[in-house]
Amino acid sequence: MSTRTFRVTVRGVFDGLGADQRAELLARSSEHDVLHAAFTPEGHLSYDLAARPAFTFRFQDSGEAEEDILEATERAEAAAEAWLTERGYGYKNLRSKAEDLSQAPLGKRQRRAAAQGG
Repeated sequence: MSTRTFRVTVRGVFDGLGADQRAELLARSSEHDVLHAAFTPEGHLSYDLAARPAFTFRFQDSGEAEEDILEATERAEAAAEAWLTERGYGYKNLRSKAEDLSQAPLGKRQRRAAAQGG
């Protein structure tokens, strides 16, 4: 059985941030810029607090079977919640979306390569 790669996106909104917390997030915003967003095993956080209080965590996980995506989603949500809670950041409206890359449609170049046999 082959290993499947999952991408899990966990979105939410910061809630009830104090002035110090907001200043800390703004000071570290270059580390969490959406232009540097990546799907990583430990999760990558991105936000633009100056524009709106929303945030996105991007996680990469894997599994053997299609149903493993549910456990990957649960792990991603738990990791996002733990990260926020450990730092004392309030949040709300947490929601997740997961994608099994083995089921993702091929892009134009990938279709062309597959048609050419390589």
